[in-house]
Amino acid sequence: MSEEKLPTFGLQVISVNGIFYDDRAQEIILPCEDGEQAVLAGHEEMILALSDGVIKIKTPKGEWIYGVVSLGSVQVANNRCIVIVNTVERPEDIDKRRAQEAYEFAMEHLVQKQSIKEFKKSQAGLARALTRLSAAAKYGDK
Repeated sequence: MSEEKLPTFGLQVISVNGIFYDDRAQEIILPCEDGEQAVLAGHEEMILALSDGVIKIKTPKGEWIYGVVSLGSVQVANNRCIVIVNTVERPEDIDKRRAQEAYEFAMEHLVQKQSIKEFKKSQAGLARALTRLSAAAKYGDK
């Protein structure tokens, strides 16, 4: 069976810690506030806000790469996609014990009396800890 070459686009995934991915890709699936958004070659121009979650990148060879991201944004234009996030890490690199401790810390703070700002910060910490734990369990051993 002949292998069909699928179209690709330029993709960069960047965080404050450096470049996570900088190559061509067939597809990227992004976590957004209202669900996941997929970007393929030739996608229309857009700018999106990202939520805490997992990005899924399909390489030109058809392999999937996963990354756990925190808040960020995406720009798609001219068959290029640039993802800028606060943090990104591979699921297999997540320290599950530390993520569990962060989850427990956030849960403890949510039940305490605190300002609205502190409550929102605790909610964000809880969401990030849950995302990291879930991704480590689902994708960490691949």
